[in-house]
Amino acid sequence: MKPSKMPTMDSVRSFKAAMDSDQGALGPFMIGTDPAFVEAAGRAGYDFVLLDMEHGTHTFQHLPHLIRAANVAGVCPVVRVPRGSDIWIDQALDVGAGAVMIPQIDTAEQAREAVRAAKFSPVGMRGTCRFVRSAGFGAVPGAEYFSEANETVVILQAEGKKAVENLDEILDVPGIDVIFVGPYDLSSSLGHVGEIDHPEVIECIKGIIAKASAKGVKLGCFADTVEGGKKWRDLGVKFIGYSCDTYLFYQKALADVESFQK
Repeated sequence: MKPSKMPTMDSVRSFKAAMDSDQGALGPFMIGTDPAFVEAAGRAGYDFVLLDMEHGTHTFQHLPHLIRAANVAGVCPVVRVPRGSDIWIDQALDVGAGAVMIPQIDTAEQAREAVRAAKFSPVGMRGTCRFVRSAGFGAVPGAEYFSEANETVVILQAEGKKAVENLDEILDVPGIDVIFVGPYDLSSSLGHVGEIDHPEVIECIKGIIAKASAKGVKLGCFADTVEGGKKWRDLGVKFIGYSCDTYLFYQKALADVESFQK
């Protein structure tokens, strides 16, 4: 009988290595429900796919199939859970998420609650069941599973001025791997709506990067162009959430149509 292992953990290790590299990690938001797009994204060479349950159309019934597609392609499945319920964190990890992204974290207490929901004891309070997909439906021994599963990645979204004001306290919470800043949300909260290249926005993000780096926490940021992603990377961002599946398809289709009609 073949030895059993957790289906996602190899891609988690590759994802972490990408974030530790000079290149950083790049991956698209996925708002559609077709596993073929997830598999294609993985085969294209992205470091992760960000399965978006906050703004996408996924239900929990879609999620295992999308994660299976990521596993087939060897790409790390990051799941952005809907806001406001710890059970989504638990369930996303149970079906094989390699990382969870939790939106709208503004305080250290919210950060602690998110980490507790994502980690097994003694680190957190995640419900302990080894008969779930992430444990090979029981094929992975319990002690091995509960230990290795705590290596999955926790990404918290600091989305506005309040989070920035509380950043020092948030960064002191153990168990956070990445703080994700939305430049559009941040620009709005600073009074420069949509001006993500405004000097005040850039300086604020630079300050966040410096504080996070000093405490061993990586910074993530959204980019809607490759050039924008490179800009954030050159400033020290290690996790680039890039555009989204439907928009990438639209851009390519539009370019093809315009080229064909010339």
